[in-house]
Formats: sequence, C-alpha cells, structure tokens
Amino acid sequence: QVQLVESGGGLAQAGGSLRLSCAASGRTVHMYSMAWFRQCPGKEREFVASISGSGDYTWYADSVKGRFAISRDNAKNTLYLQMNSLKPEDTAVYYCAAGNTPWAKEETRYAYWGQGTQVTVSS
Repeated sequence: QVQLVESGGGLAQAGGSLRLSCAASGRTVHMYSMAWFRQCPGKEREFVASISGSGDYTWYADSVKGRFAISRDNAKNTLYLQMNSLKPEDTAVYYCAAGNTPWAKEETRYAYWGQGTQVTVSS
C-alpha cells in the first residue's frame, strides 16, 4: 500500500515558478514509477509527467516539455515537479500518482493517488 500527499501548490504569476512535492509512504515506494497529472477547470484529468522508479527515465506531455521537470528522491520518498515559465493555462489541481508502468499516460495505469494540490497562475 502506498499513500501520497501533495504540497507546494498556490498562486503564481505568469512567467513565474512553483515546485510541487509529493510525500510517499510505504516500504516499496522506490519500486514504483510515479507521475504527475492535472485537472484544469472544466476538463478531464490529463498526464503531465512521469518518472521511472530509479529516476533515470522521464516522460513529459508536449504542453509542459521544456518548462516542467519531474524528479524524485528515493531516500526521502518524495516526488517533485519543478514548474517554470508558468502560463495561465497551467492552472489546475495537480495530482501525484504511483504505478508500475513508467511511460504510461493513462490514469487507469496508476493504482495510487494523492488528494491533489491547487495551482493558480494569474496573467
């Protein structure tokens, strides 16, 4: 069993930066691939980025490539999402998730989810 708790959301101006964290509990967290998803107002939840268990491999949605960076610290059981050059369209609730397929972009491939953290970007 894995429990996930996100933090670090808040209000940012366009062009600014925020860093999200996701604290994971469970003895085997390092064995899971992890990901960030987001749900923008009025839209379905979408894939943002994912990372392999070792942290050696990452995948990104085209909409955030070059602006966001996913990383993990397995010693701290923590997942991060560094968000730079933020845009108003990045406004969403951001969720972290854990699963077994690191390149997966579908929600159904992730078994464990956090409760989400709100990110609001003003223009």
